[in-house]
Amino acid sequence: MWGPWLLIPLLVLVGVYLTTLLAGIQFRRLGYGLWLALFKRHENRDSDGDISHYQALSVALAATVGVGNIGGVGAAIALGGPGALFWMWVTGLVGMATKYSEAVLGVKFRQTNRKGQKTGGPQWYLSEGIKGPLGKVLAIAFAIFAVVASFGIGNAVQAGNVAGAVQAQLPEDTFWTPAWTGVTILVLVGLVILGGIKWLGRVASALVPFMIVFYIAGSLAVLVLNVDAIGGAFADIFEQAFSGGAAVGGFTGAAILTVIRAGVSRGLFSNESGLGTGGIAAAAAKTDQPVRQGLG
Repeated sequence: MWGPWLLIPLLVLVGVYLTTLLAGIQFRRLGYGLWLALFKRHENRDSDGDISHYQALSVALAATVGVGNIGGVGAAIALGGPGALFWMWVTGLVGMATKYSEAVLGVKFRQTNRKGQKTGGPQWYLSEGIKGPLGKVLAIAFAIFAVVASFGIGNAVQAGNVAGAVQAQLPEDTFWTPAWTGVTILVLVGLVILGGIKWLGRVASALVPFMIVFYIAGSLAVLVLNVDAIGGAFADIFEQAFSGGAAVGGFTGAAILTVIRAGVSRGLFSNESGLGTGGIAAAAAKTDQPVRQGLG
């Protein structure tokens, strides 16, 4: 699944196709989308939905800003060299059209469950949007694979990174072990998830702004402290994006594919465009405008 002949066409080429089909909506409507997300925070209280537009955005951001942007970048460089960052950027740019489409479809095809809550995502828009047995097979496959993936890229990687970072700051003879960090995370996350989508939206909307500010501030601090190396870093990124000089590969072609694969796979891990989770969060929003929800 993570090989270059399947991963790259599925993510990058589909993103390019959607960008072309939507006439570059992520560039044309970027200003309006940022205004909706940061300032207007629209919410149609008369519309069906469980959480506000801002809470739905916070839930989506909570999953994309974090380990994927920190550990994922480091892993991409370790596997594919600096050039992998270029392909992470490409995946992010064309992936904006993919993520917009996921949110639009998530709202358009959402359903109401037995508890009266809104539910949506690929499991619904695949089965409802693609008529016949193919849509149902794809929907069931997504549901199964999403559950399996949630234990890996959704939980294990994040918990492992946090446990490792905590342990690195503690003295060697401490009683606190990575297992204790894992149990603490388990309890805290469990308290949020068991509260349902409404509680999840409230917690995310309260924590995500601080998380974003600290993340951006930390990134800027690193850049300022290493300002002399920025020019050389950009040169290495663009040079090795098409040469594969620092990638783990046998010959030039294999090395370049390794660079692209590392960048695209970690780009997915970072922004989740094409993963389908963005549509699940968007489907819970109180809105009657799928396009506006996708833009914001």
